[in-house]
Amino acid sequence: MLSRVAHLLPQELKSVLERTPTSVQDGLEEIRIREDRPLEIGFRGVSQFVELDGSLCRSADKAYKPSGEICRKLLEKMTNYSLYAMEEELRRGYITVSGGHRVGLAGRTVLDSGAVRGIRDIGAFNIRIAREVIGSASLLLPKLIDRQRQSLHSTLVLAPPQQGKTTLIRDIARSASYGNWPIEDAKQWRGRKVGIVDERSEIAACVRGIPTFDVGPRTDVMDACPKAEGMMMLLRSMSPEIIMADEIGRFEDGEAIREASHAGVSVIATAHAYDLQDARGRPVLRRLLDDGVFTCVVELKRRADGIMHRVIQGGAAAPAAAVSSARADDP
Repeated sequence: MLSRVAHLLPQELKSVLERTPTSVQDGLEEIRIREDRPLEIGFRGVSQFVELDGSLCRSADKAYKPSGEICRKLLEKMTNYSLYAMEEELRRGYITVSGGHRVGLAGRTVLDSGAVRGIRDIGAFNIRIAREVIGSASLLLPKLIDRQRQSLHSTLVLAPPQQGKTTLIRDIARSASYGNWPIEDAKQWRGRKVGIVDERSEIAACVRGIPTFDVGPRTDVMDACPKAEGMMMLLRSMSPEIIMADEIGRFEDGEAIREASHAGVSVIATAHAYDLQDARGRPVLRRLLDDGVFTCVVELKRRADGIMHRVIQGGAAAPAAAVSSARADDP
């Protein structure tokens, strides 16, 4: 996985990471670079610091510490040497680069009338590596099938960050779009028209409007568009049968999802929450759940042997089952 983001890294930093064990590079999920502080990486659900020779360590004292010059070069590469062109992304605190990889940023904020206008003096980066895991939703999909509509139930996927939500709904979109229904009596169902609102360009990883991940032949993507606006645009223009969105939570997101539901469209969405009880603590999610907009809720939990799911449907929880033994990301 290091090879997917190596082109973004200054040579010195890339050389350090290329000295790490191959197994670590293959399972790499995130790279945390902090100016004059220890280099940290996350892989296969764990995190450790990295020494200059590529060795992994738990002690921050032994770790390689990227300099301010390294961080400056990193920022230039990630913004294609044009900070001004990335003004909107900087205001949100992250940059999405080609391939769907998201780079979180931290530093000194610039305020305008009390609102954050951007970030300057950036001294910390978190590169979250996106990956495509074909089949990661295969064990979950049978539980989401709506036989009456020959489609999918409206579903809310819940998990904390980096549990595999984005990877999962990407595979759901691909399967529904192709018509790869994983139950015997659905073999003759056609694929569904899928609309993805990809606000952070992570689900489909579009480049100039064209998905670089396989999200299916009947899928239309509204890229780099706020979720609420994107859902309404898709409803008006692309007649989707299923709409997908990542990380909902704002009031306007809830209203757009409600509008899609009233239009007979299934909605598959993710949200940050540890479980259903946690989600009910967020007013927008609680209202959608109480109104029955989502007929299925999926809780994802990461364990040493893979990512597990628990489906809550019609008020009863189905037994937990492994979604995939493959490592899934949440960029």
